[in-house]
Amino acid sequence: MFYQDEQYFTGDKIKVFHPKKHIKLNRNVAPLFISAMQKAFSSFSWGSSSYNVSVLSDINIQLPIKNGEINFSFMEKFIAELEAEHIAELEAEHIAELEAYLIATNLKDYILTQEEEKVLGDFENGKIVFGEFKIEDVLQWQSQKEIDPLKLENLKDKTEPLYPFYGQATVNNGIISHNQLTKEVLNNRDGKPTILIHSNNQNIVYLETPFYLKDGHGATSVLQCEKLSKINQMFIVSSIDKVIKCKYSYNNKATKIELKNTVIELPIKNNQLNYELMQTFISAVQKLVIKDVVIYANKKITTSKEVVNDK
Repeated sequence: MFYQDEQYFTGDKIKVFHPKKHIKLNRNVAPLFISAMQKAFSSFSWGSSSYNVSVLSDINIQLPIKNGEINFSFMEKFIAELEAEHIAELEAEHIAELEAYLIATNLKDYILTQEEEKVLGDFENGKIVFGEFKIEDVLQWQSQKEIDPLKLENLKDKTEPLYPFYGQATVNNGIISHNQLTKEVLNNRDGKPTILIHSNNQNIVYLETPFYLKDGHGATSVLQCEKLSKINQMFIVSSIDKVIKCKYSYNNKATKIELKNTVIELPIKNNQLNYELMQTFISAVQKLVIKDVVIYANKKITTSKEVVNDK
């Protein structure tokens, strides 16, 4: 059973109940009506021959009353309180999940260090020195094993761990599915920090796990370097993304040959890539972005604890 207040189509097996004129049926009291009817109709089952309008019309349901009349005021207040409690419970669950995520990802701390403040200040004042590099001077292309999706069944191996299967989609970070396949088709077995660049849509993905790769006739570049990390990759990926989104398209693909000669700008110190600055800069940006979220979560957690203690 469900409440409907919009125009609709339905089949001939559906029983439709309209309220009488003196019944104030609306979305606010409908849950109580439905609950009462479900309880009264609980003796019926699928295919029951007695489930017809004449039988249903004689069934009594129980509703709150006042002075012999249905107490709609109480019903609306009761449902509103239930909904408020449900929303509060959901919010508490979400806040708990959020705090767990912030702690697990080390994003709980949003206070900038002196070094982070200096790097942000230098960036805003144009004091950071950038150098030009070919992508192949920063990242090294890795050999890769691609899979025809039609052959996944033949490659299954239940003794292997579950790993992501990447394609060139822009949704779900490019992950098509998770599979257990034979080791022979597994990429990045050591789980090193890795960047994937798809030539058709210029989508860039960062990962730190072994993975499978959809056959794209070499359309995906698999890149690594010794100093690549979860933090500094954000700076490097942003620099690559800024260039290739302007330079390439589906009709002018970012192929491996093109990418190797593509020039990007990155911070330097003594004419060398300044990985330390990239790390500090991204750390500072993360703290700025997450600050309001952490403050909000802390306030909600404090309020929840106060409510519990008051009870």
